[in-house]
Amino acid sequence: MATVRVCVCGDEGTGKSSLIASLVKDVFVSNKIQPVLPQITIPPNIGTPENVTTTIVDTSARPQDRTTLRKEIRKSNVILLVYSDHYSYERVALFWMPYFRSLGVNVPVVLCANKSDLTDNTTSQVVEDEMLPVMNEFREIDSCIRASAREHQNVNETFFLCQKAVTHPIAPLFDYKEGNLKPLCVSALKRIFYLCDKDQDGYLNDDEIQEFQAKCFDKPLTPEDLENIKLSITKSVHGADTTKGVDMRGFLQLNKMYAEKGRHETIWVILRKYHYTDSLSLEDSFIRPKFDVPEYASAELSPAGYRFFMDLFLLFDQDNDGGLNDQELAALFAPTPGLPLSWVESSFPSTTVRNEAGYITLQGWLAQWSMTTFLEPKTTLEYLAYLGFEPSNARESLTSALKVTKPRKRRRRPGRVERNVVLCYIIGAAAAGKSSLLDAFLNRPFYGLYHPTIKPRRAVNSVELHGGKQCYLILEELGELEPAILENQARLDSCDLICYAYDSSDPDSFSHIVDLRKRYPQLDELPSIYTALKADKDKTTQRSELQPDQYTSSLMMSTPVHVSVTWNSIGELFVALAEAATNPSTAFPKNEEPPPDRTSLYLALGATTCAAVAAFMIWRRSTNSA
Repeated sequence: MATVRVCVCGDEGTGKSSLIASLVKDVFVSNKIQPVLPQITIPPNIGTPENVTTTIVDTSARPQDRTTLRKEIRKSNVILLVYSDHYSYERVALFWMPYFRSLGVNVPVVLCANKSDLTDNTTSQVVEDEMLPVMNEFREIDSCIRASAREHQNVNETFFLCQKAVTHPIAPLFDYKEGNLKPLCVSALKRIFYLCDKDQDGYLNDDEIQEFQAKCFDKPLTPEDLENIKLSITKSVHGADTTKGVDMRGFLQLNKMYAEKGRHETIWVILRKYHYTDSLSLEDSFIRPKFDVPEYASAELSPAGYRFFMDLFLLFDQDNDGGLNDQELAALFAPTPGLPLSWVESSFPSTTVRNEAGYITLQGWLAQWSMTTFLEPKTTLEYLAYLGFEPSNARESLTSALKVTKPRKRRRRPGRVERNVVLCYIIGAAAAGKSSLLDAFLNRPFYGLYHPTIKPRRAVNSVELHGGKQCYLILEELGELEPAILENQARLDSCDLICYAYDSSDPDSFSHIVDLRKRYPQLDELPSIYTALKADKDKTTQRSELQPDQYTSSLMMSTPVHVSVTWNSIGELFVALAEAATNPSTAFPKNEEPPPDRTSLYLALGATTCAAVAAFMIWRRSTNSA
């Protein structure tokens, strides 16, 4: 917030203008001053919270000035309500607070008992008899203070409270009536505790506390300060044991004590260091940073991103069984809104590699995030923010966990594409064996019972290419949305390979592929591989104008690969798919020869021309000198 606008209200004669003049002059102004002072702007300085500019607006309580009063109240960020005697105090509850509510303004109110030099009452009496009752009745009153413009007592503090009520509001953090931190504040602090508990043992040890202190307050705690904090927690939390460190209960209690003692700016410093807004939600610019993927390019995890997710998996695999069980997964996602929506919709973890107990493995975990980053990079960025990714270099941002691949505009150009994650659509007739192929890709056992695929289904796993390089292959069968997806050019542009699959034992299976290619000629622009599934069964003649081998030969393409999900060699198909996706020129219909590459010819001609020009210049120079 750049400016705090304070509207000073109260009955006539309560000393509103004197308070403002005393603040500006730093002494009491004994001369008669005008009834309403002009607007005053105080520039930022070290003494103001968040170094904000403060604008102070004096007002009149006269009925004829009510229109101006209304305007100024509505423009303000905070109201300073001043009273000075019993009559003006009674008017706080009878007129002023109901009046503010009638205007529909939702700003904090600071209540000031001015002219404290004229009463004999002690501060504790005033607080108990006057301030607490009205604060309990009107929750919008943020804080109260006694002041005296004549004696210059608490004048600066009064306006500091106004600034603090805007820059560090207590209302979102603490419920005075209940005497507890509010639920949203508790949720935010729990997430911060989780992020600071680096070893996930449920305690902040001394090193973790010092790291937290340095991040939030830029200075270390002395050993004495650290012991005093632990002592305070031990005294206020029944049964607390700080020998291992500060647990979640102790951390929340410590912040509750800050709020109770009026030190809620300390809580705000912590919250803002962890990117929380005044409404206690994470900053939109933090969880959704600008990240654009150009056309024909894709997003992938960078080495830093892979390292973060790998370390996260190893940290939460508490039983070291190589898989995240339901409890471990729930603990991992505790500081987030839960599993990403796309994971829930795709029945995670059935989309990736699991162990025998059905728990996601490290290989499956990295594959799942690779697929998420490829399909929806903004979801990955959001969860990196929730889970506490921090770049190794302070100058880098959250987006350093991702990288953008080089756009692949010309698929037919020979050579590999610079991608580590590729997408392959599995297209074919119903009951061709596409779902079983996805199960085999994830090392699942074969089940002969047929279940038609309604919604699109994806599976992702790592594949080792020839030469030892690894890539992540996403296989997707389109289900009943196949026609809609094949008509969607954007979906086709994101696809790296088409796998045409048919049941070699079903005579009507291959004709579906022929019909599809006729109906969607744009499929010719994508690299493709033909696969004959269920090769363990008796091969049958297809009811098609051309048999599969003849059909692919007419396109000058490789004949269909015959495989069965019951064979151990099924893995070779996935390698072939990944190789074709990363080297797309090898998987195109070659119905016409590609134009010859004349680059070397042009280079040779260019070099010859340069040499001829140089020889001519030398000859001319020698002729002139002669």
